[in-house]
Amino acid sequence: MTLHYTVTTLFELLASQNPWWSGLPFNTGRERQNYLATIQRYLKTDEIIVLSGVRRSGKTTLLYQIIRQLIKMNKVLAKNILFVNCDDPGIALRKNTLHEIVDTYRRENAARGTIYLVFDEIQGLENWEREVKSLYDSKNSKIIISGSSSYLLDSQVSTLLSGRYFTVPVLPLDFSEYLQFNGIVLPKDAATRAAQKYEITTHLRKYLHEGGFPIVVLEQDERTKQDYLRAYYDSIVYRDIIRTNVIRNQKALAGLLCYLFTNITSPYSYRRLKEMLGIDIDTVRDYIHFAGMAKILFEVQAFAYSLPLQARQNKKCYCIDNGLRNAVSFRFSGDEGKLAENLVFVELMRAGVTPYYWKGVREVDFVIKSRDNHLTAINVCYSDEIPERETESLLEFAHTFGDAAQDLIILTKDYESKDGVITCIPLWKWLLKENARSHVP
Repeated sequence: MTLHYTVTTLFELLASQNPWWSGLPFNTGRERQNYLATIQRYLKTDEIIVLSGVRRSGKTTLLYQIIRQLIKMNKVLAKNILFVNCDDPGIALRKNTLHEIVDTYRRENAARGTIYLVFDEIQGLENWEREVKSLYDSKNSKIIISGSSSYLLDSQVSTLLSGRYFTVPVLPLDFSEYLQFNGIVLPKDAATRAAQKYEITTHLRKYLHEGGFPIVVLEQDERTKQDYLRAYYDSIVYRDIIRTNVIRNQKALAGLLCYLFTNITSPYSYRRLKEMLGIDIDTVRDYIHFAGMAKILFEVQAFAYSLPLQARQNKKCYCIDNGLRNAVSFRFSGDEGKLAENLVFVELMRAGVTPYYWKGVREVDFVIKSRDNHLTAINVCYSDEIPERETESLLEFAHTFGDAAQDLIILTKDYESKDGVITCIPLWKWLLKENARSHVP
């Protein structure tokens, strides 16, 4: 018996990834307008656009959405847009260079004028940094790239492409996007929105637990949601941590990640983790760093004006997504407070600020230092009964830092007040930026 194999040429593979060349439909999912507006603004420049974020946060869908906008709104010829999924085994295993891919596209598609080069998960190709710089220097294309790891913009890349790119960090859905994906249309005026409070807070409880990965939010079956999240976790850990960093002690890595996911928001020391896992402190640091580069865990330091003092204090970890955390960790009945605090951390990160925590006699969950050195202190108390320790820690912080401590905030379940120097804001209002003080600098 003779076996017949179909040999797919490079151009045939590219054509299968670019259905718009043939006028075929392609799925662009639910639009995320804030990201699209930013990308459209950057497209008016000559710089490279870099979409960076954890796997499955929606980067590929955003690329399809911008391609549709280029064709429909910007009147770009469909054949002048090349999309390459660099994670596709058909691309990765061929070992073609970016120049070979682009040359094949130009030769076979007869594209003329400015072309749009869209490279998804570009870290899958070797030496892509130098090739992207060369394509950029040719000045006859606009380039958009995406990647799932912070290695995408490590020191080498930053040196090669310095001053030549704009970064668009892509995160799972924020709360307003989550509501939109669930068919909730938010009115612009606060009074009408207040009438929707019950509906909004009901969805917030779900958002706290299932997180904001787009496919998970759109999935209706609860078991399938969990299957998605566990599959995401396994893929991220293997592809962006184990394979990227050649991890040999995978058992210790798994133990560390499980511990940190379970104990988000809680202080820890490297020495304690070392003793618990039976590995050296440098390995603990490396593994936490690798998880940060994969954009699933983020280490938060204690706030202090003295860097040596800051370095000596315990750290905390937060997770990119509550649903991901819940799918792979041990869960306890009191976790809702942790989930609310984790959600606030992600929102602060989304706003582009670097959060710290503060430890005095008592503890403040988050401290943000503005460019003019003003300090905002935030405690998260997902309850309508505010324990004294929440106000006392903020007042201790204010006493310690004096006039620099200008905003003291407690985020609550639904309680709202202005009591002296402390403002209490319902978490749902803070997430939807309804309060003038909700936008943290």
